[in-house]
Amino acid sequence: MKCFTSCFYKKYTYTLSRRYVSTSKNVEPLSEIVAYQNNLFDNEQKKQKEAVGRIEKMIIKYHGVPENVTLSMNKGISTPYDCAKHISEMLVKRTGLALVDNTHLWDMHRPLESDCEITFMHAQHLPDPYHFNRAYWRSCSLILGAVISKAFKNDIQPTLHSFPSPNVKSGSFVYDVELSNLPEWTPTENELRILSANMVKLAQTSYRFDRLAVSEELALDIFQDNKFKKEQVPNIAQQSIDKKVILYRIGDHIDISKGPMIGNTDLLGRCTITAVHRLDTKYGHLYRFQGVSLPKGIMLNHFAYSLLEQRAKKLNAARLPDQVNNDMFVPRFSSEDSIA
Repeated sequence: MKCFTSCFYKKYTYTLSRRYVSTSKNVEPLSEIVAYQNNLFDNEQKKQKEAVGRIEKMIIKYHGVPENVTLSMNKGISTPYDCAKHISEMLVKRTGLALVDNTHLWDMHRPLESDCEITFMHAQHLPDPYHFNRAYWRSCSLILGAVISKAFKNDIQPTLHSFPSPNVKSGSFVYDVELSNLPEWTPTENELRILSANMVKLAQTSYRFDRLAVSEELALDIFQDNKFKKEQVPNIAQQSIDKKVILYRIGDHIDISKGPMIGNTDLLGRCTITAVHRLDTKYGHLYRFQGVSLPKGIMLNHFAYSLLEQRAKKLNAARLPDQVNNDMFVPRFSSEDSIA
């Protein structure tokens, strides 16, 4: 069964059945939804930047390679990424995550709020890449959601549900999705290759992960056309200390997650979407999309990577969507994301 939009990536060219070819007339409503969501996101982002008011300075101390540096940055405006640009091009290219005051994991494009010390984390961060790996896995799930949302023809409309809290030891990153009009589907190897190619293509576009904390009301407005996220938003806001919902955007795709995420999609290296499993939940039939990936710069021979792919094909045992303790329902840092 050929379900995807036509895709040309490197040597892969697929011509698909007209049954699944969407006309511009049919695609327009989805385009309008995406445009509406991004307009709300842009307006709120602009509003929050303007609310900073008079610019105050803060002192940022960096410890690490190539040298220790003390920077004077703009409070509530400057980000770890801005700091990295003042220090080293190497840090800009490889860093995925910041650690503030040796305690709080911090998104690279999230404004810093006060005087602090920062260090930068990357895929080969020593002595332990654990926190970077979790952020990387979480980011892969969000990228996968962006790919799935645009992968199918209009008569098979995906509705994104959520992705469980990242567990690198599970062997795969995950996104759970409802596919309308597709109750029984097992993807072919070619269809999995299309998904994999599209995910790599999106990552190479080099989108930054923009983080935005919004009110419950605004989040409900943004996700008014997603029945699952409309149900999740009030729970997230209720559990949040400041009653906010954390959103992330890559390109024009917006999703919910407590974060943190890596700084940019171009940190994604080798990637394979390995399997799609059907789940029976209280919401009906959902599909669990699974994949495996290596950060850019991490090299592995073909045989070793094929073992990772085989492992990632097995059904990920993470919590099902109808179990509330997953990544979409806990907006605060867990003990694993705050390392005091």
